[in-house]
Amino acid sequence: MLSLCRDCSATVNAIEPLSRCRTCGSPRIIAHNELGALSIAHVDCDAFYASVEKRDNPSLVDKPLIIGGGVRGVVSTCCYIARQYGVRSAMPMFKARELCPHAVIIPPNMAKYVAVSREIRALMDALTPLVEPLSIDEAFLDLTGTETLHRASPAVVLARFAKEVEQKVGVTISVGLSHNKFLAKIASDLDKPRGFAVIGRAETVEFLARQPVSLIFGVGKVFAETLHKDGFDTIGQLQQADPIELMRRYGDSGARLAKLARGEDARAVSTDDQMKTVSAETTFNTDLKGFDELSTELLALCERLSDRLKAKRILGDTVTLKLKSAGFRLRTRARHLMIPTQLANVLYETGMQLLARETDGTAFRLIGIGVSGISEADGVDPVDLIEPGIARRAAAERAIDRVRDKFGRDAVIRGKLYDRVKARAARKQDEETEENNDDQPPR
Repeated sequence: MLSLCRDCSATVNAIEPLSRCRTCGSPRIIAHNELGALSIAHVDCDAFYASVEKRDNPSLVDKPLIIGGGVRGVVSTCCYIARQYGVRSAMPMFKARELCPHAVIIPPNMAKYVAVSREIRALMDALTPLVEPLSIDEAFLDLTGTETLHRASPAVVLARFAKEVEQKVGVTISVGLSHNKFLAKIASDLDKPRGFAVIGRAETVEFLARQPVSLIFGVGKVFAETLHKDGFDTIGQLQQADPIELMRRYGDSGARLAKLARGEDARAVSTDDQMKTVSAETTFNTDLKGFDELSTELLALCERLSDRLKAKRILGDTVTLKLKSAGFRLRTRARHLMIPTQLANVLYETGMQLLARETDGTAFRLIGIGVSGISEADGVDPVDLIEPGIARRAAAERAIDRVRDKFGRDAVIRGKLYDRVKARAARKQDEETEENNDDQPPR
């Protein structure tokens, strides 16, 4: 059995798994019969947003930390200390505050997280050209055929990579290693945080047989309840079912269940990481139903979305408005553009037209705006021959961007957003005053 030290990357063949590394004495040993033969990995950062914040502020290291905000917002992520109190990602903030009232709460800083994500991605690209990002903090890697390049097996390379990320970037990752994407994704969740887990070919069917059906991706709460009613609680029960019967009951999903239940996944790690959509949304502290109020929130989102598109140098040709009512009913409305855009003005005008049809007195708790039909920007402002005015608006917006880049975002404020910015500045000043008062000795 091959044993690998995750701290010094030393390997040794032994009859029994080692309790400590013979080279450095570390107890962080992983041993598996197929360790040297597997090459498909899933890498997942541990509590990514929270880890970045703790890296940048060491005083938070031993405190429960929640990334989120707002009275009616949701938890973006939380550290493992907060999870001990029951806090989870996507949980309503009011519930998280109830479970862990002494937690430190920080609003997300997406620009910082994206920058850190790019650092990690650069390290991934040095391992293999086959990197398939799933989100800002996770990706699949196929290291098949890289042994000659790295003079080491994929398992050793991944152990070195995990240590490099921790030392250079300052966050920790968990690695899942297997013979396909489905199992690699499962493995990365088995030993968090700072984990490294392996699922080999020989153990695949037996391992899956013990797991609940909800472990299969695509089996959500509703589908899991349907499977439960039909007598399928574990993946092992799906393994015993006739694939034809599963297809008869559940159609294409049944065929997929039959394959995944036995650990069969033919999907290749794809490098086609082109974005399909880019969006921004916000949840209100109190429900809004007036057009003026909603359009103000929409303008702020369009500016945020435009900033992201410009930073990524991409355009979108379809604008989608998203609204969620107080009763959690979702509305989405879309409009295709003749010319792809990244301009806040165009996004806002299109979104306003869609919004006008939906402000019928319904109270909304959330609004979002997004674009799809993504393409790369060529650096030239769009010129609409049918409406030449768009070129002038584009030039004006680029001028605003240059001023903001030089003097800060609040150097130029659109009139409709002035009151929002003024209120935000006032809140910040009040918070600073309160902090200064707290620092003063009592009289």
